[in-house]
Amino acid sequence: MHSASPRPASFAFHGPLHGLVKVPGDKSISHRSLMLSALAIGQSRISGLLEGEDVLATAAAMRAMGARIERNGDGEWIVHGVGVGGLLQPANALDMGNSGTSTRLLMGLVASHAIQATFIGDASLSQRPMGRVIDPLSLTGAEFNASPGGRLPLMVRGLCPAVPIRYRLPVASAQVKSAVLLAGLNTPGITEVIEPVPTRDHSERMLAGFGADISVETDAQGVRHIRLVGEAELQPQQIEVPGDPSSAAFPIVAALITPGSEVTVTHVGMNPTRTGIFRMLEAMGANLRYSNERTVGGEPVADITARHSALTGIAVPPDVAPSMIDEFPVFFVAASTAQGRTTTSGLDELRVKESDRLALMATGLTAIGAQIEEREDGLVIDGSGGEPLAGGATITSALDHRIAMSFAVAGHNVRHAITVDDVSPIATSFPTFEAMLAELANA
Repeated sequence: MHSASPRPASFAFHGPLHGLVKVPGDKSISHRSLMLSALAIGQSRISGLLEGEDVLATAAAMRAMGARIERNGDGEWIVHGVGVGGLLQPANALDMGNSGTSTRLLMGLVASHAIQATFIGDASLSQRPMGRVIDPLSLTGAEFNASPGGRLPLMVRGLCPAVPIRYRLPVASAQVKSAVLLAGLNTPGITEVIEPVPTRDHSERMLAGFGADISVETDAQGVRHIRLVGEAELQPQQIEVPGDPSSAAFPIVAALITPGSEVTVTHVGMNPTRTGIFRMLEAMGANLRYSNERTVGGEPVADITARHSALTGIAVPPDVAPSMIDEFPVFFVAASTAQGRTTTSGLDELRVKESDRLALMATGLTAIGAQIEEREDGLVIDGSGGEPLAGGATITSALDHRIAMSFAVAGHNVRHAITVDDVSPIATSFPTFEAMLAELANA
């Protein structure tokens, strides 16, 4: 979906960062708001939608399957849904660009409709395994024809009526959970997902908000049992998407590591399944202040002010990983300038994201002067004690937006500029990122 020719950019310390910024809408909520609005009967309205390439790929796919989706002049998105069971056969392959979330969740939707869809994506997405979604969805009766290794291009032939399943997640994955629940929407009977390790719960919250019959119970062992009654009738909604905490992490870490900085990020989603990054930064000594706390559309929201802080290394508990899995790259940047050692483990998931994020962050941080030990399931980082890193390297981003943004942030505390080989993938999740950094630096 993004430019075929790489666009390199350099990042360096130009003084403290100051200002008030609003980050794009939450990507997870944006995807789900489009999908569920398209499955409601009637007109839903969405404000604050993330208008990055990943979410636009979801919008294009839902249009291809019959929903009418348009954006008005005020930036509000209007979706005329087709109803659960009403998805139409797409005329062409669905191009997901770089969006693994779109792909996995839409595979769930298609699985219980009597249609066939082919999913294609860019070079990065085409390397990402889809087996963890194919396995449970195959139990519903859907058929899959994937490229070797369970990768894209991939064809799904849905079954209607599908078979309701009771599925225990073998790994913590909100995407797998959501794909199974979305398949369950058009499946007669009760679909149950058993979740031993809690993951982000946007799907459960939003399904309930749209009127689905969904219940969540936690047993004595702390295992969540999520049950959805199928053949749902979803009601159209007015949705206000909060700012994405994953995106907010970048200006917040930039402020924490850049001497003299103070930055406020407004309207940030504070769902407890997503705020591990802020809890871990605070454990390192980050000066974070929360204000204007409120609830918007069932999701907690707050403004976050971050001030330059003397950070101290910590051991990150493995059970925190699901609540900050996308934020580890920029967390590693923060750890590389802390005092002492930071250890992370249980991060196998980072090897199958848009890239092998453990390997790329270890290689890139080492190249700019950080002390890194790469382990199979995490990194061990000996920080610089607040001193600027050497910098002066060109970083390979491997078409990964979070790698590119993380090293852009790292550039604010280095002695020599860092060059990121290609910043064009940033448009998948944070189209205004570079302009935001420039605005904060020039305030």
